[in-house]
Amino acid sequence: MIKLSALSRGFDRTEGTVANLAILVMAILPLAEIVARSVFGVGIPGSGPFVQHLTLWVGFLGAALAAGEGKLLALATGTFLPAGRWRHAAQIFAAAVAAAVSALLCRSALEFLVIEREAATEVALGLPVWVALLPLPIAFALIGVRLVWRASPGWLGRGLAALGLVVGLMLGQFPGILEGRTPWPGLLLILVATVLGAPIFAALGGAAVLFFVADAVPIAAVPVETYRLSVSPFLPAIPLFTLTGFLLAEGKASERLIGVFRALFGWFPGGTAVVAAVVCAFFTIFTGGSGVTILALGGLLFQALRADRYRERFSLGLLTASGSLGLLLPPALPLILYGIVAQVPIRDLFLGGVFPGLLLVALIAAWGVQEGLVTGAGRTPFRWRAVGTALWIGKWELLLPIFLLVAFFSGKATLVETSALSVLYAFLVQCVIHRDLGLIRDFPRVVRQCVVLVGGVLIILGVAMGLTSYLVDAQVPARMLEWVQGHIDSPLVFLLTLNVFLLLVGCLMDIFSATVVVVPLIVPLGAAFGIDPIHLGIIFIANLELGYLTPPVGLNLFLASYRFERPLLTIYRAALPMLLILAFGVLLITYVPFLTTGIFSLLGR
Repeated sequence: MIKLSALSRGFDRTEGTVANLAILVMAILPLAEIVARSVFGVGIPGSGPFVQHLTLWVGFLGAALAAGEGKLLALATGTFLPAGRWRHAAQIFAAAVAAAVSALLCRSALEFLVIEREAATEVALGLPVWVALLPLPIAFALIGVRLVWRASPGWLGRGLAALGLVVGLMLGQFPGILEGRTPWPGLLLILVATVLGAPIFAALGGAAVLFFVADAVPIAAVPVETYRLSVSPFLPAIPLFTLTGFLLAEGKASERLIGVFRALFGWFPGGTAVVAAVVCAFFTIFTGGSGVTILALGGLLFQALRADRYRERFSLGLLTASGSLGLLLPPALPLILYGIVAQVPIRDLFLGGVFPGLLLVALIAAWGVQEGLVTGAGRTPFRWRAVGTALWIGKWELLLPIFLLVAFFSGKATLVETSALSVLYAFLVQCVIHRDLGLIRDFPRVVRQCVVLVGGVLIILGVAMGLTSYLVDAQVPARMLEWVQGHIDSPLVFLLTLNVFLLLVGCLMDIFSATVVVVPLIVPLGAAFGIDPIHLGIIFIANLELGYLTPPVGLNLFLASYRFERPLLTIYRAALPMLLILAFGVLLITYVPFLTTGIFSLLGR
């Protein structure tokens, strides 16, 4: 047992080191590209393809690490079961089903790797594609084994969970068993396992495999689509911007920003609440809807609010809602992913999200002002000297978004290069200028935390592409379009129906997997009703942002319950006013398209 444990730790360290190096090279190559282009007038040969394929390495090695730490994204509905025998049994069952799916996906990835090896295609500079694909089967194998290991503390429970691996390997070896058969019994099994706590990637990947095999399509179709998304020229920006967010969150950037906004706004009613909303929005721009904002800043901001005599319920609701503010503000990760999937200009999405994003922040801030007026919460006297001192201390954090937007919109840097610049900027500020993070003590740990989170997200996106591919091949978007056009005539009614649908999606799916699966379905519908594609994208993200607060399974609700150590029902009640306020904002964004498109008129476009 001791030797097995030591071997596992050694493998984990090696795996983490490789993943950390991969994401650092991802950041260094675009920076070197900028320098080479400026000095020599040409870029670095193969830089783009190498960075794209390193995203695959980071994503899937990170997913394997996340499985080992129990951090693969899953619905929290399994926690509704009372602790004890029934929850233990549910964990074993969920792990067995997820392990079976992992084994199937491992086999499908191996088949794809063999196909690419025979095709002898190259990434660049003579590097074979099949070598770049190695993390796919390795990661799925590790995930399956680690799910089994974590299913139970006892060998009997692990043995039962391991039966899932056996079943998955058998089905992968003999997929003809499922050919021509209805996939629905298997889908029902996966659905039950997902409700009981199986990772979301297993639900999406398992559904994709079952659908493809039932239609006698080779199971390699799923990793083919995974690979196609992973090597998107824009996708590397997501892990790099996420790393920027982690560097800022793990340092003392939040304290400096709180100092700045408190000096500026703390003097009027609700000033501390406004500061909390603005600071949370700033961090969420870089971390996406991942929960990092609540986990990293929640304790500090909660103490600040309570110290200024804000009511506990209000403070809990404010921070729960603010954990997803900022998703519409550039360069937020959901905007980038939506642009990739919907094939609309990311630059236009950045512009279109400015006013809607500021509107949602302003609505939450206004509620904070109202709370300050009602309760007489404490204020910070306004002093010019204090403002100047705070601005000077926080100048580097304040300049970051300005620096990035100028670099991107000026055309001096591509989106991926801009994300690499953001990593360099955050590194210099946190590790060199302020020295909040030690280069040896802290930096590797922060990079690993980022890799684990990115892996948990990218594996979902990868397998979701397989499911999306099946839905498109099965002409589901065309059938939905035909049905909607036959039953809905008014664009206004369509938008209301879309809001309700997306709210339900946001309750059950994270924003990243929902984007990959749902966006290809709604884009043709929006075009049929004459909805501006940028406006449709902003509507989509605004609704999914609202889904983070929607009971019973909104992600922010569970994260807030965990972070603030309060019962879920307490968090539900605290978040309800914020949910209603943001719902009003989403309706404004939906039915006042000028909020999205007006900025283009102002810019003369």
